[in-house]
Amino acid sequence: MTQPMMTQPMTGKIALITGAAGAIGLATATLLAARGAIIAATDVVGADFGPLQAAIPDTKRLLVVEADVTDEASFAEVIKATVKAFGTIDIFFNNAGIEGPVAPIPDFPTDGFRKVMDVNVTGIFLGLKLVIPVMAKAGHGSIINSSSVAGLTGSAGLCAYVASKHAVLGLTRAAAVEWGAKGIRVNCINPGPIESRMMASIEEGASPGAAAAVHDGFAATIPMKRYGTPTEVAGLVAFLASDDAGYINGGAYTVDGGMTAA
Repeated sequence: MTQPMMTQPMTGKIALITGAAGAIGLATATLLAARGAIIAATDVVGADFGPLQAAIPDTKRLLVVEADVTDEASFAEVIKATVKAFGTIDIFFNNAGIEGPVAPIPDFPTDGFRKVMDVNVTGIFLGLKLVIPVMAKAGHGSIINSSSVAGLTGSAGLCAYVASKHAVLGLTRAAAVEWGAKGIRVNCINPGPIESRMMASIEEGASPGAAAAVHDGFAATIPMKRYGTPTEVAGLVAFLASDDAGYINGGAYTVDGGMTAA
């Protein structure tokens, strides 16, 4: 008789997290570390890693590297430093992303569009390009890409963000097909509105000076009538990273309170 699965410990697993100073990156790093993982964390130069370092005070279990995920050489240094410090990468949370401007398409700044695509698409691509060879050498690995409900549906005023998050889903599926036979699973998460700096920025962009009303309006459209928390997203990432998800590959998983079901 098959035994029921329990939450998988991650003792000794090496997890690399991009966008690690943000709300979801921080929550995920904290949860994985609590389950025994060793964390390599990266974010942009000047990012505030203080909360992360407070959450994981053991410097033997946390490596922090500043980097630009849109620059291949810079990103490659993160991979090099992680492998040098810990030997390999078992889990990769390919999470760095930005929301960009909020404007209708005719008014959307072209430079802003390119910036969002560079971070949210090129950054995800470079993460895959650089981490997959490390995992292939080890013969296993779990990659979780950050998409969004905006990668499954449209959203007025956020054309760049929507386009970029749809692209993440495509990259996820392509990588899953390419590398599943090599023991590398690639999935993506699609969070709905999450209490975070990013959502606060989108709310303010949608209606300057009335962000609170936008927040309440968004929340009212969600069947659970609230935003999610970064910790709730981290729980999904942790599951997909674990051996409990050993046959899950190429999927897109919502954590949105039922938003896309409505």
